[in-house]
Amino acid sequence: MGAGHHHRLYRPGDSVVHRLPPQCKLLAVLAFAVVVVATPRERFWAFAGYAVLLMAVAAVARVPAAYVLRRMAIELPFVVFAFLIPIIGMGERTTVLGVSLSVPGLWAAWNILAKATLGVIASVLLAATTEPRAILVGAQRLRLPSLLVQIAMFMLRYLDVIVDEMRRMRVARESRGFEARDFRQVPVIARSAGALFIRSYERGERVHLAMLSRGYSGQMPIIQDMSASVKQWGAALALPAVALAVLGLAL
Repeated sequence: MGAGHHHRLYRPGDSVVHRLPPQCKLLAVLAFAVVVVATPRERFWAFAGYAVLLMAVAAVARVPAAYVLRRMAIELPFVVFAFLIPIIGMGERTTVLGVSLSVPGLWAAWNILAKATLGVIASVLLAATTEPRAILVGAQRLRLPSLLVQIAMFMLRYLDVIVDEMRRMRVARESRGFEARDFRQVPVIARSAGALFIRSYERGERVHLAMLSRGYSGQMPIIQDMSASVKQWGAALALPAVALAVLGLAL
């Protein structure tokens, strides 16, 4: 598989975490997420321990806290939903700052916020220390369905191309005096979307034919060897192993 493009989430570096094979980091993050989800919501100190573990990983990877916090904006919908649960929840009520809140709703909100936040931080650290192309190669190494991996590969490769095509179409419309002010312009936008779909479909056909002419047989070749040693697997799985130990103490 050819070289990919740097993504905004990736932070180039040469730390121990950066050098770990992607399949090791993928499995470590997945196992860590499973441990976090399995933790009872009443074990506050366990969640604090998981947060400390992620802080240690960020320190080893030399990923600044501000960098992680900025990229946690993806969690905002979960935060809004969690804040609504105690207000609309049923069951026993309690008053907090003059607002009547559901006690089961408060527990549910805490459960969502704590586990979602830890999962997002782990995912951000994975993306910050691993190129998107390498993540997909790691998924292939972990024997994920080949077709799904290839679809993700092409999506990653041609996303910038499609976005650039959209930008050129927008510039062309505006250069002809078009302004999207109200619903009357919807038909123009719809026709542009249809044209973009047709262009993308035709591009896909051309790319597929080009691949077939170069010997494509259903499997993407891996140019760079990303095999992992026992030591690398041990270093990566140290995170979920320690988290599992914390869970054992919590139970």
